[in-house]
Amino acid sequence: MKPRITLITLGVDDLERAVRFYRDGLGLPTQGIVGTEFENGAVAFFELQAGLQLALWPRASLADDSGLPSGAPSSTDFCLAHNVASREEVDAVMAEAGAAGGVIVKPAQETFWGGYAGYFKDPDQHLWEVAWNPQLQTAE
Repeated sequence: MKPRITLITLGVDDLERAVRFYRDGLGLPTQGIVGTEFENGAVAFFELQAGLQLALWPRASLADDSGLPSGAPSSTDFCLAHNVASREEVDAVMAEAGAAGGVIVKPAQETFWGGYAGYFKDPDQHLWEVAWNPQLQTAE
């Protein structure tokens, strides 16, 4: 397997609410919900960066397609990270997420590793870290 990820799919409880959070609240570009003509096909895609997309798909559809039972979501199963270019940008993104309906679970603060970071959960309890790492260059 080549070390490449092209699509991250998040299972959501309410697709329209999730699209509003990511599109209207965080400003991620999307064509909206597509695939509604298919049973369990409704999904929304968001272009993140060259070669990487975020998909929002109802949890029930993901469970049906995978053949796995739907379980209780846990915010600590995994975390998506959004690295930015400055402390100020961390604060701005955290404020944007909170204003969009995200829950700030750890306000941005100095980290033990010399950076600055905070955590928020989206409306479906997915955990996001917003971080500035002085050791990393962020691509625009």
